Order: sequence, then C-alpha cells, then structure tokens
Amino acid sequence: MKKPEILAPAGSLEKLKVAIDFGADAVYIGGGKLNLRAFSDNFTNDEIAEGVKYCHERGRKLYVTMNVFPRNHDLTGVENYIKGLNDLGIDAIIVADPSIIVAAKEVAPDLEIHLSTQANTVNWKAAKFWYDQGVKRIVLARELTFNEINGIKANLPEECELEAFIHGSMCIAYSGRCLISNYMLGRDANKGICSNACRYKYHLVEETRPGQYYPVVEDDNGTYIMNSKDLCMIHHIPELIKSGIHSLKIEGRMKSEFYVASVVKAYRDAIDSYMEDPENYEFKEEWMETLLKISHRQYHTGFFFGKSGEQNYDESSYVRDYDIVGIVKSYDPETKVATILQKNRVFENDTVEVLRAHTPYFDVELKEMFDLEKEIQTNVANRAHMMFTAKVEVPLKENDMLVKGKKTLKL
Repeated sequence: MKKPEILAPAGSLEKLKVAIDFGADAVYIGGGKLNLRAFSDNFTNDEIAEGVKYCHERGRKLYVTMNVFPRNHDLTGVENYIKGLNDLGIDAIIVADPSIIVAAKEVAPDLEIHLSTQANTVNWKAAKFWYDQGVKRIVLARELTFNEINGIKANLPEECELEAFIHGSMCIAYSGRCLISNYMLGRDANKGICSNACRYKYHLVEETRPGQYYPVVEDDNGTYIMNSKDLCMIHHIPELIKSGIHSLKIEGRMKSEFYVASVVKAYRDAIDSYMEDPENYEFKEEWMETLLKISHRQYHTGFFFGKSGEQNYDESSYVRDYDIVGIVKSYDPETKVATILQKNRVFENDTVEVLRAHTPYFDVELKEMFDLEKEIQTNVANRAHMMFTAKVEVPLKENDMLVKGKKTLKL
C-alpha cells in the first residue's frame, strides 16, 4: 500500500513555504500565464525558481497550473512560457486544454503533464485517452464516487496516476465549468477571474411586482440555492488510501497561510498515523478540531459516497472562529524571547494557541511585548506586519503560528 501524496495550494511564495514546512509532499502554484486564479499572488519567474529550490532541497515537488481554456489570442507565447518553466526545473504543468498539451510536448517533451479537473474526466476510457496523449496524471472530476474511482483505477496502466480533491471549497458548476460570473459581471471563471456569484443571496421576483422579493423557501434571510458545502475527507483516510489515488489535493490558492498550515497538518498527521499501523488506526478528534478552527463553510464528503442530494445548504457565510495573530520568526531559549511577525491585533498578556507541524495545539502567554520598529515597550501589536518581541515561557520554533479564538479577541 503506497502512501499518497499530499498536494497543497500555494498562492504565494510565503504560503508555499508554509505548505512544505507543515508537511505537504508537493505544491501547485500559478505563474504569469493561463492559470485559473487571477486574483491570487501569482508567481514571477524568480519566485518560481526560489520555490523550486525550496521544494527540491526538501525532497518535495512543485507543479504550475496552466488550466484555463485559452482563446486564440491567449496562445501567443505559450511555447516560450512552457519552455521557460521547464528550464526553471518545475516538476509538472496542470492543464485543461489540448492546445497546451500539444505545445508542451513540442517544446518540453520530458515535462510531466497533469490533466486538470476542469477537463471533466469521469470514466476510464477518457482517462486512458488522455494518458495515450502523453498525460501522466489525471485530476479526476469532483463529481465521482469511490466506486467510480475504483473502476477507473482498475482499467488504467499502473503508470497512469490519479489525483482527487479531498478538502476545500466546492464549485456549484460541473467540475468548475461555470458561466454565472461571466454572465452577471463579465468576469470569466474559466479565465481565473470568478466573482463567486453562486454565493450571492437570491430571491424570487415576479416581473409585474418589482420590489417584492419572495424567498424560494420559507427563510427570512433569503435562500442560497447554489451554495456548496466545503469538502472534508479527514474522517475517511483509510478509504482514500485504499482507493489507490496517487495524490490527495487540497483546494485553496487564495486562502490564508493559517488555512494552508492547518489543512496540511491535519491530513499529514492522519495519513502518517494510518500508514504507520493500518490495522490499529484510530481517528483523532484533534485533526477535526484543527480543521474547525479555519475559515470554512459546513463540511461535507462531496460525492465520494454518492450523496449528491446533500451538496447544497442554506447558509452563505463562512465560519470564522479563529484568526492567526502572529508568526514566530525566532526564539531565544536563554532569554525566552520570541520575535513575532504580527498578522492580527494581539495584546500583551494574551493567551494564544500555537499551531506547529506534527504537534497538537498548545497554549502560551505573550508577556513583556516590545515594538521593534519604534523601539518602545507596548501592550498591543496593532500595525499590519509589525515586528515585535514577547517573552514566552514555553519554547517556540521558527514558523510556529500563533492563533486566537475570535470570542477571546479584544476589540
């Protein structure tokens, strides 16, 4: 039984390093051309080079998304861009359109090609077709059940890898192919500029009664008929591993470092625990507790068990119970002083929780705060990206994340 790859999103170089540090086996990023997250901090060539170096030095991999559906004018310069990526040493490109596959095979024949979920692969013959075109890995459509995935896997060559989303936001459209945003706001989801119009609050209006809004169901807050729950498969690690899926993918290139660290940590710990002793594996509630601290909609298992009727739900807002308030940059064990990069407002004497790779959450108290920029004692870190120190009795490590429940945050 092979341990699956954990594939994490990296919307920036900083998030890439967080994903790797917390246990991801690989990351996927967007470069300067043809990726579906136009609003994330897409990587420059210099940042891609640094990201490749950071990953490869630690035995990890880096994939670049090129998964839009390009129009004629979008194809200008594609060959040179792919060749440049290959020269930077990336491990694969993720594509959705045959034109990009053709270009890649022409200019970088040894570069791995992964087929995006946007290509809607839902059966083994389609997967085999793409494999025969030179695709190494198929990112399966999110609408598949475990039984369907097993059927696809059984009919493919061993060398053809499968990848599936296991955590994060779900698109209401079929494998992400949506035109609602384009129609309503002129922002094409298939070009990476989705407005998330499916998350809006909608009412029913009868054309002769303008201004009179009727909820589709009896709900004073309106109805959210197109909203999807968030996918979460943390309770089903054995099934995921036994399915033979090569790569378990986390959604969220536009999500925060806190999100990336938390999700990677939870799945890393769960998968490692199962692989260490499958027969005596027991689910630990701390893994789910970690995932409940991050911003999320109600969790659900998507289509894996065939319960598609439970996919929509009646709330639009995210649950945001916790915030990251700082990232530890260094810790002096002799003076017990931590140097911290501020992420949200935090006060002297606050008790915060520490998020660390391969370690359960634990509490520390921040004492004797000092503003490094102004060189003065302070009782609050309240400037964006402020660098400050605090005395912490419990030893901290570089890149520890300091997290605080919103109910205990002072305003």
